[in-house]
Amino acid sequence: MSGQLPVVLALGDPEAVPAAVGGKGASLARLARAGFRVPAGFHVTTAAYLDFVDGGSLRGDLPAAASSAGPADTSETSDTSDPAAAEAAAARIGGLFAARPLPTATAAAIAAAYAALSDGDGDAPVAVRSSATAEDLPGLSAAGQHDSYLNVRGEAAVLDAVRRCWASMWSARAIGYRARHGIDHGDLSIAVVVQRLVPAEAAGVLFTINPVSGAPDQVVISANWGLGESVVAGDVTPDVAVVDRASGTLASYQLGAKETMTVADGAGTLETETPADLRSSPVLSPAQAAELGQVGLAIEQLYGGPVDVEWARAGGALWVLQARPVTAQGGRPSAVGVSGAAAADGGDQWNDSLAGDYLWTSGNLGEALPDVMTPATWSFIELFMERMIFPPSVPGYRGYGRIGGRFYANVSVSMALEALIGISPRRFVAYFGPVLGHLPPVAEIPRAHLPRWQAGRLMLPATLKMARRVSANAKRLPRFLADSPARCDRLRAEIGQTADAAALADRWPAQVRPLLVAAADMLTAAGSADGTTLVTTPAKLAALVGEADAALLLSGQPAGEDASLASLGPVLGLARLARGEIDSAAFAADYGHRSSHEVELSVPRPAEDPGWPGPLPALSSPDGGAPRDSVRDAEALLARQREARAAAWDRLAHSDPWKATAARKLITRWAPLARRREAARSEVVRSVWVARAWVRRAGELTGHGDDLFFLELPEVFRLLRGERALLDLVPGRRAVYEGYRALPTYPTLIRGRFDPARWAADPHRRVDYYDERTSHLTTARLATAPPATGPGNVITGFPGAAGVVEGTARVLRAPEDGAELGNGEILVTTVTNIGWTPLFPRAGAVVTDVGAPLSHAAIVARELGLPAVVGCGDATVRLRSGDRIRVDGGAGTVEILHRA
Repeated sequence: MSGQLPVVLALGDPEAVPAAVGGKGASLARLARAGFRVPAGFHVTTAAYLDFVDGGSLRGDLPAAASSAGPADTSETSDTSDPAAAEAAAARIGGLFAARPLPTATAAAIAAAYAALSDGDGDAPVAVRSSATAEDLPGLSAAGQHDSYLNVRGEAAVLDAVRRCWASMWSARAIGYRARHGIDHGDLSIAVVVQRLVPAEAAGVLFTINPVSGAPDQVVISANWGLGESVVAGDVTPDVAVVDRASGTLASYQLGAKETMTVADGAGTLETETPADLRSSPVLSPAQAAELGQVGLAIEQLYGGPVDVEWARAGGALWVLQARPVTAQGGRPSAVGVSGAAAADGGDQWNDSLAGDYLWTSGNLGEALPDVMTPATWSFIELFMERMIFPPSVPGYRGYGRIGGRFYANVSVSMALEALIGISPRRFVAYFGPVLGHLPPVAEIPRAHLPRWQAGRLMLPATLKMARRVSANAKRLPRFLADSPARCDRLRAEIGQTADAAALADRWPAQVRPLLVAAADMLTAAGSADGTTLVTTPAKLAALVGEADAALLLSGQPAGEDASLASLGPVLGLARLARGEIDSAAFAADYGHRSSHEVELSVPRPAEDPGWPGPLPALSSPDGGAPRDSVRDAEALLARQREARAAAWDRLAHSDPWKATAARKLITRWAPLARRREAARSEVVRSVWVARAWVRRAGELTGHGDDLFFLELPEVFRLLRGERALLDLVPGRRAVYEGYRALPTYPTLIRGRFDPARWAADPHRRVDYYDERTSHLTTARLATAPPATGPGNVITGFPGAAGVVEGTARVLRAPEDGAELGNGEILVTTVTNIGWTPLFPRAGAVVTDVGAPLSHAAIVARELGLPAVVGCGDATVRLRSGDRIRVDGGAGTVEILHRA
């Protein structure tokens, strides 16, 4: 034995100090002695570990083996260890531990302590946790570096778990951690804590200081159902409660997705999908959150500073599982969006730009979400993004959010997260520029200073989890696309026939939410199943054959013309309707869910109008004369494009067969992905219609009609369950919504804190780019701003679809104004989506403020052979209806030839 220290100590023994029982064990002993409810247990001291390694003559060999993995480095950000060498060293050391039995006296002492803990039950479940001597100490956390085992049963299993905990001090990650922090391998020892397993109904983590912003007036609690491992490991999006330190009451509560939960299973644990009704229910009541806050502050008082506490609830009792000093505090305000109780007074600003100096863009999803969103729509988007966005958000650092109620993606956070998996900022811009739109120079994009300990722990499992999910869902995608229309029609009919509020509430977790989750998963799989192929192929093809031929070859369908693009569906459906191939009911069934406001739940779907399709703006004449036949125009354009495409293939095959072969390989791989992505997006919109039908029916059954669109979807569920007080939220939220709707569309790019009302009141405001640093110099153009304009009378954007056209500009605000567009005029607007598609055949070219090479305007214009320049930033401000302009889609320029 080592000195006089016993092999086993009682959990609260006064001798349980860090040198004897490690940092974690000493903390638990301190909590137990102070009277906190800590699960009963005992320590296996460092003496037992040292006896084990001394008896096996390992004490000198272990540090030498670990040092071979790389030298220690005292730099906070540097990692000079060799990962491969660390893995090899860990494997060798693990083999040495596994080959040696525990000393007889040590095994007997542990067995006796376990028997006493079990009260005679030799199969009592326990948690066996590592506790190193350089762990859970002020200034050094080492959290997660060593192993823990839950739901361990039986003497033999406990002894084996103790040995594996010892070996985990020499895992590759622990060796690397010590190397990065300059810790001498030879100075350490390890103990083990064995405690009765708490059969947790709910568990999580709390911080007595905001872990991101450092705000000292907030206790921040993360909570999930089941055991706490899913929250600790960062594998789930938990509920987040904020308790006000001064009053001790709940300040806000944000529901998380709670996709999975950890449960005891046999002799171990199992990660399982969280039941749908639990996902949509809060884990903590206000009283439970307040109790947690009080316990956390009491522990903080004991420790003399902010603490990080792991907790669990079982049988109505609150248990403290661990506590440690907070060793890393952020320096930026939290960017968590306000929802639920946080908006109780109606003063919710719906403005995540207030988080600090980040770059935001409304490109990409901003095209599908052109409007200020009602709370019902925003809650759908949050559910959708939890399944789809990658990289994920770090608590306190959101990868997306609302600015003045409109959707924006956080470029700074996404770039920082991608860097953790090896994608440099320059590569990030190259990959995602075609999706997000024009971005400033890389050096001028503000960096998000993420908490590396938290973000790093999140990214690897999130990457693997996303890859597994995409792979599995890609196989299910064809069946989903085939079944979705009938499934959605059936659900809408069943919802409409539901006559009881409780029965309608049951449909949310059982049918509606699973449908929305499945649709989001399938869109993710459709866009990501082949890596970055969808994003990178157009640029590769343009480099191979030139912009003009690339635009031709990317249109159509190389395996035949039967699989048309979903975005073209409405105009092609009108052609079939005009020829009598389908009737109005069939047309409505196929396309009645698509519109220019198709993701906003409060806006009726076209098929909800019994007179639809009827006269459409696309078929109307600006002078009230005979209607134009955009249907024939579309078919003529498609036929012309087929001929031009065939000619391009022939030309390429004769001039350079190698390039023709390479181009065909690229397109054969890309085209099915593009069409599956468009088809999946259509079915996402169809699922949104189901969610809208559910909210509308809830409004009918409760007698509050469209007021319910100002509740979030989980709140509608709770209202149907009887929480009538939620209706008090509606007036304030409606006022905020109407206030933002009255403002002009905000800039595509926003840097820093943005006040929509102040910006709108500035007569010299820029509509393409806002920078908080120079908001007082509204007419000045920063050198760091993305170049929305070229020299003289030239406006620049992305090449959307190749071709050169001169014509008259027609600036339109909405597709409902489509009757103003004359034949051959150049359509100029802020952003397009499928609601604009019927107008395209009338246009000579298309120019947009918002967009990128994968935006709706670029894709549909390319299919129809129309030149397009997208993402110009301020084209709708610089151009006026009647201006004579030249559009060069291949070069991405719009030249003003003559002012109206």
